[in-house]
Amino acid sequence: MKIDSLGSSSLLTQSQQKREQEHDVQNIFSAMLAQAGRQGYASAEAPDQVSDDQQSLTEGLQRTWDSWFTGELNGRYSQVSNSKELKQSFGEIIVRAHEEGGYVDPQSFLQNLSQDELAVIQKVQSLASPIQVGSLTEEGALNLLLPPAAQVDLNHDGITRSGVAKGLRFPSSNTPAAVVKAWEETTEGMSFGEKAVAELQMMLPLLTANLVVDDNGKFVRQYEPGDPEFRNPLAASDYSYVTVTKNRLDALEFMKNEIPPDRYENQKSFWNKFQQSLIDHGAE
Repeated sequence: MKIDSLGSSSLLTQSQQKREQEHDVQNIFSAMLAQAGRQGYASAEAPDQVSDDQQSLTEGLQRTWDSWFTGELNGRYSQVSNSKELKQSFGEIIVRAHEEGGYVDPQSFLQNLSQDELAVIQKVQSLASPIQVGSLTEEGALNLLLPPAAQVDLNHDGITRSGVAKGLRFPSSNTPAAVVKAWEETTEGMSFGEKAVAELQMMLPLLTANLVVDDNGKFVRQYEPGDPEFRNPLAASDYSYVTVTKNRLDALEFMKNEIPPDRYENQKSFWNKFQQSLIDHGAE
């Protein structure tokens, strides 16, 4: 896979190297979650150089965590003090969780950790407040024991919980592999801001599906995760990403005379490219 197939990691751009590290951590932790009877990333592949024996998997978890964390020292963890100690401490928690059933019953595992260990997790997950285990959902607890790049949307509601924090992400753990490949191909080279806008556009169906308006189009309320009426359109069996791109292109044409020409051309190019890439990769 990946770097070796290209001959040298020097051939990869910085964004490509970051993406490869994310794939590696998603692959290995998804394999571990599968052993725990849980679903990891739908786009995950069998991890390289990891056999079925537990020692190999444990070593792979530690090695991949170390590599991913080190790659984030100029980004997510650039302001963290004692980064080496933090990396080692969380790595030890990962190993313990794997060996002691923490990924099967994350809440019970967290209940047995010391305050210092919970503080390590809080720092790794960039949480504003100390962890109160009793207030966590199963998904929120599980994701505290996973590297941020490997966190999962356990209940398929479109929200990824880490502790009590809720986040939207695209692609998520439930995004089909073909869609992930098309997305990464299409967004390669985009700036952080451009990519963030595109990700938000992909999540708009989730947001708009839970808005309630009156007959005059006035906002009434918004359904929240946990409400009986809350729904995630992206989880529907007939959800089509190709149709999404068609709808975006149709909307652009409808608004063509009301938006700046450069924005129109930029958006049209993006959605056409994404649509073609989806088709090329066999996505629906």
